[in-house]
Amino acid sequence: MNDPLSDIVRLLRPRAVFSKGISGAGTWAVHYTEFGEPSFCVVLEGACLLRVDDHPPVALEAGDFVLLPATPGFTLGSGDTHLPTRIDPHAAAAHPADIRHGRTDGPPDVRLLGGWFRFDAHDPALLTSLLPALVHVRGQPRLSMLVRLLAEEADADRPGRGIVLARLIDLLLVETLRTSAGDGNSPGLLRGLADARLAPTLREMHARPAHGWTIEQLARLAALSRSAFFDRFTRQVGIAPMEYLLSWRMALARDLLRHQDASVGEAAERVGYGSPSAFSAAFSRYVGMSPGRYARQPA
Repeated sequence: MNDPLSDIVRLLRPRAVFSKGISGAGTWAVHYTEFGEPSFCVVLEGACLLRVDDHPPVALEAGDFVLLPATPGFTLGSGDTHLPTRIDPHAAAAHPADIRHGRTDGPPDVRLLGGWFRFDAHDPALLTSLLPALVHVRGQPRLSMLVRLLAEEADADRPGRGIVLARLIDLLLVETLRTSAGDGNSPGLLRGLADARLAPTLREMHARPAHGWTIEQLARLAALSRSAFFDRFTRQVGIAPMEYLLSWRMALARDLLRHQDASVGEAAERVGYGSPSAFSAAFSRYVGMSPGRYARQPA
């Protein structure tokens, strides 16, 4: 069975560009201004309070995992009333050394591992379309196991530490995507996959992007009328069915041109266009440049 989630993660090619240990003791608070890149935080021990802009505060405890797909401004601290110290996340990302907040002597009250992702794919909207603005995961045994492995690796100075941390963070991302599916999320692919009627249509679009899909064909797969399918898909996924199909075809085309050395004609055929010229026109409208120019750009 085709797996749209695996398709998306494969195209994103996630990697942890930056991670560091963060600890705090006593009364402390820091405010990170908007960053824009996807970032994560794992609570290794202790507890603290997270306030993401425009969201209610979240009490974090050991084993929790937080993912911010587009990282707006946020405040992190002990939870006591305290004027936060402002931090520029771009400047902080340039300094990989571990950081201590609050009281500097004695053992910390809380330890975290934080960092941010970069994707080899030049389509960061793929991730933000999958997830709500704030993902907080607790009580998931598989995630807890990965968090323990992360804590052990972060504390050790073993050969290959950076590679192991990056792979573990990749796994954390996939597990987070898995556990975040459901009706409680913002519209997106995960919410669509959690809908028993829509999941077959999404799997088929991903499995056969070159097929000449119509709304009627997709509605039959969902066992819905044309209008009911259109409304349900748009409500759950956040965009209309044919718009989603176009975005998926263009994501595949980008990958074919940039990472698989496909010719414009080969890419056109594999994503469902009858001629290279029709594909080039559609690609240029969607991406903002011709497929040939896109393929020549450095990865």
